[in-house]
Amino acid sequence: MSTVTLIILLAALAAMAGLVIAPSVRQGRSGDLPVRSLPPEAREQYAARWAGLQERFVDSPGWALREADRLLGALAVDRGYPAESDEKRMDALSVRHPGEIDGYRRLHTMAARVHEGEADTERMREALVAARPLFEQLVRAQPHDERPLPRPVPRQRDHQGRIPRQRLGPAADH
Repeated sequence: MSTVTLIILLAALAAMAGLVIAPSVRQGRSGDLPVRSLPPEAREQYAARWAGLQERFVDSPGWALREADRLLGALAVDRGYPAESDEKRMDALSVRHPGEIDGYRRLHTMAARVHEGEADTERMREALVAARPLFEQLVRAQPHDERPLPRPVPRQRDHQGRIPRQRLGPAADH
């Protein structure tokens, strides 16, 4: 066999191996992420905190940006995304929110620059605006948040419309 043929054969084998391995790697990365319910009160609190930090942005943009980064991270953790590290959380978020994750990354990077004193106000504003779609996705009510309450079992009524007493044990024969 010539060297060129051998190289082509090895390249073809590598490509086939990549096609076989890639789906399992992607599946392992995405997995079934547990997304937790968020009670309506918690959603309202997160929304109020976000609105508050947006209002404070004018007077304290650096604080608002750092707080937005912390708030978005806490919201993601409350929803069930990894708490171990920002990188793991962002990787997990990118699976379910691929269109919005770049905004969170920009916010996180800009918050680090603010901490180092290397950020201008316009870029901070852009980062905050870019992160809002992910915040809205995470704070929005999801189908598993709104579980219907169990319907009450209708109680039997006697012929006069009253609910008879329940017996707690075997009836006594007298």
